[in-house]
Formats: sequence, C-alpha cells, structure tokens
Amino acid sequence: MSRLPQDPQLSFDELGQPLRDVSFVVLDLETTGGRGSSDQITEIAAVKVRGGETVGEFSTLVNPGRPIPPGIVSITGITDEMVADAPAVTSVLPSFLEFCAGSTLVAHNASFDTGFLRAACERAELHWPKPPVVCTVRLSRRMLSREETPNHKLATLARVLGARTAPRHRALDDARATVDVLHALLERVGTHHVYSLEDLLDYLPEVTPPQRRNRTLAEGLPDTPGVYLFRGPNEEVLYIGTATNLRRRVRQYFTAGERRARIREMVALAHRVEHVECAHALEAEVRELRLLEAHQPRYNRRSKFPRAVWWVSLTDEVFPRLTITRKPRPAALGPFRGRNTARNAVEALQDATRLRGCTDRIPVSGSRQHPCAAYEMGRCGAPCVGHEGVAEYEAHVVPVREVLSGSGDSALRRLRATIGELAAAQRFEDAATHRDRLVELVRTLDRGQRLAALAAIPELVAARPDGSGGWLFAVVRHGRLASAGTAPRGTAPMPVVDRLQAAAQTVLPGPGPLRDAPVDELGAVYRWLTAEDSRMVRCEIPWAEPAGAAGSWREWAKAAAGARTPYEGAD
Repeated sequence: MSRLPQDPQLSFDELGQPLRDVSFVVLDLETTGGRGSSDQITEIAAVKVRGGETVGEFSTLVNPGRPIPPGIVSITGITDEMVADAPAVTSVLPSFLEFCAGSTLVAHNASFDTGFLRAACERAELHWPKPPVVCTVRLSRRMLSREETPNHKLATLARVLGARTAPRHRALDDARATVDVLHALLERVGTHHVYSLEDLLDYLPEVTPPQRRNRTLAEGLPDTPGVYLFRGPNEEVLYIGTATNLRRRVRQYFTAGERRARIREMVALAHRVEHVECAHALEAEVRELRLLEAHQPRYNRRSKFPRAVWWVSLTDEVFPRLTITRKPRPAALGPFRGRNTARNAVEALQDATRLRGCTDRIPVSGSRQHPCAAYEMGRCGAPCVGHEGVAEYEAHVVPVREVLSGSGDSALRRLRATIGELAAAQRFEDAATHRDRLVELVRTLDRGQRLAALAAIPELVAARPDGSGGWLFAVVRHGRLASAGTAPRGTAPMPVVDRLQAAAQTVLPGPGPLRDAPVDELGAVYRWLTAEDSRMVRCEIPWAEPAGAAGSWREWAKAAAGARTPYEGAD
C-alpha cells in the first residue's frame, strides 16, 4: 500500500529563534535625571548571556559634561569627581553598539534605557540599530501574581526570585541582578509554550489586533540582508527599513516588542510587504537611503531629505565674506544639518579672522562714509570706508581659505587661544560658549574633509570578511556604492571583483566638495570602508586627507566635548 507523503518537519528557524540560541544583552544605565531628551548618561553597563551562560560584560562611567545633581548623587553614589576623567558618551557609544550587535536588549523598565540610548545616538549622529527589546518589568507583570511579589521593582524581584546580585543603583550590579531575574522568568515561560524569541515577544502584553491579523505579511520573506517596504491599500509606500535578516526583522513588527504608536498605526494600514535582497548590510543601507529619498514614506522620520543640508563658503567679491547656501561651492565648509549650526561656524571664523559680516558688495574704493559698529568693537577693519585695502583684507581671508581647504589651522588655533584668555579672565560662561562653538566647527570640518577625500576617488574596491571564510565586496565610485557582491568560502575572489567592476553603476561627479554625493550615503560607505576588518583591494588614486586637515584636532574636540572643565556652567 502506498504511503501518503508527509509534511517535512519544521526547522527551528521556521518555528522561530530558540531562546537557548538567543544572545541577550542585559543593560542598565545611570543618568543625571529622568528625561532622555535633556539629561545625560553617567554610567553604562551590560552583560551578554546566551544559553544561560555569561559570555561578556561591558561597563564604564560616562562623563555627562555637566554637574550631577545632588539628589542623583545620593541615589547612585556617582560623583562629579568619579566621572571627571571618564570618556564622553560619544566615545563610548560605538563600542557599546558593537558589543550589542546582533543581540536582543533586555532591561528593567526598558523604555527608560532605550530612550536614553536612542537620544544619545541621535546627538552623536549614530544609527540606532532598532534591536528587539525585552522589558523584565512587563515580563514579570505577565508571569508573577500579586501573591508572589508585592511589586515589580528590581530590588523586590531580585529578592523574590533569588538573584545572586543585589541591585544598588550602580549599572553593573543592577545589570547582573536583571540577568538573574530574566533567567528566573524564562524558566517559567516554557509552561506557557514560549520556546523562541518570537514567542517571547508575542507573549508580552499589548499586541494589537491589527498586529496579530497582519502577521502573515512576514511569510515568504528570505533570511537574507535586504530592504523591506510596507505598502498600503493603494500600493503607497508607508515605511521602509533595512535588516540583516528580512524575515526575522519584519516578524518583530507583529509582536509586543514593537511599542511605537506610529509604527503600530502603520502596521494596521499595511496590505503587503515588498522586499529587495542585498549582498550585505552596506548595500541594504544604501538602497534604503535611496528608496527613502524616492518615496518619502510618511511613517519614516529620518533621511527622507538627504540633500537638505547647508554649506558655508566664501563669496566671489573683492572683499569676500562668508555666506550660507544650500548648494556648495568647490571649497565649502559643511555639510550642516541646520542653518543655526552653520551660522555658529560663520561667527566663529569671523571672530578668529576679523572677516567682515555685512552683506554689502564693497568696491575697491569703499562704499560708505562711516564704518559700522563692528569696526568700533574691533571685529572688522572697515574696508567699506577704505580703512583696509584689498591686500590688507586678504590677510583675513587667507586663514579661512586654509581652514576650508585643509591646508592650515591658524584660525582654529586663534579660537583656542581666545578660550584660554576668557577662562583666565574668569569669564567662564563666554569661554564655554566659545569652546562649544569651536568643537562644533572642528567636528564639521573633520567630517567634511574625510568625506570629501573619499568622494574625490574615481573608483575603489574594498572587501570585508563575511565571518564564514568568504568575502563581502563593495565597488565605490566618487563616494557612492556602485556595485556590491559576495564571494562565499571556496570561491575565487578576484574574478568576482572583476565582474563587479564591469557591472558597476556609472557615477559622474557633480559640483562641491562631495561631488554631489548624498551625505547619508557617503557617510554609510565611509563607515563601512573604515571598519577595522576592511581591506582595500583596488584604488584608482591614493586615498589621503590634507596634511593640515581638522583630523589633527579630533582628539582635542573629543576631550573638550567630554571633559568637565572649570568653566562648564550648570544646566
């Protein structure tokens, strides 16, 4: 008798990622207050666990750049002296995000910790990777009855569940206590048929009916890197995102782990999910940026207008001045995200060089009978009344040209000397204002000069290991990703490189320092190329930055931004 064919047994991946294989990063923060938008982090700690075992720990104090309120000191015990020599959060975040990469975040009252981290990433211009998040407060409310615990505070749960570490409002001890609480709760969820990460996220409360109804939209997606597009009832693009594993990432939108009200609203409207498979994460990020610019979906908040930036450059006049424009000149300073930031850079350079700030077009012989107030204050040499000729005024222009081209830094040194003079005169608030403005100027110069150096290269090919004995390749032309591909283990890599170069997109350089490359795409490519494991395969011309570029000021800017100096005013 013939036997009917049986359905194949589902794989673990089809059932979801088993909890024993999930890397959980259990984190805790100490801060100067409760508002992520305005308060600062003073300590970060995290414990990475997998299969019930600890595989790594991360812990550091963080200099908040401001005094810690006495009330917070009394709770945490972290004083201003303890964080005086600690790194700034901008220095800590890259290594912390690397520690968390590919893991599920866990925290007690997770919205507090992730809110601070998202705000810090935004201020540091770092991409928040949107990892899955498990909140042990919500999980304990789901699992434990009032008879088992009087409340769901971490100290109470640690005592009730027998944690080996007692929380004491210090980040590492609290993270270790949360690990024990997490493991105790996970031991119980199995009786509720929770065996995978997807089950766990779905088990938490607040899954809306539309989320449950639209779960089928994730079916059929591949387990590969790529870009996904949620489309609405009229085929309009509602939301665009990127993922290293498309199916796993899209599934998360239909679990309780997704708590953003706007995204839940989007999921309720979605009718289907379209996807674009990519060779690796860089191609996915670049495609996402290009699709965001093309579709401008209403539920995305970032990178929809990548060319909406500002530039500072010298005008073509007998007596040049600095001007702020949308379109850059060949030697321009930028890009700036906001006009006010560009205005601060202009004022800093004017202070350092006595460059004129008026908008008049001044002929060689001058155009006024009396100078303006800037001359009386010693901030301008008054070429408008003939007090300075073209040659004398050019002495003010040269330092600005040097800064913009990266051939000199005398203007930056003058600004730093001014900060010291103000501090010596005990004008601490003015010194702090000048310091912050110089830090902002140095960072913009440094970033712009690094990106411009990359954009100047007609073509380069770079590779990174894929972690399995193969290679990931990127062909970059004038700062844009022109082609991407892979050579799996056992595949000869150089023939793959030849094919990628032959099929690469033609890129014609445009005007300006960045050759008209979108800033976000250029930044993504730069980060990928400068990662520690990147290898240069081919490069048409040498990749080099100007000898006098602002890169030599990078460490000073980090120290000035993170150090709590005597002239750091109270909030």
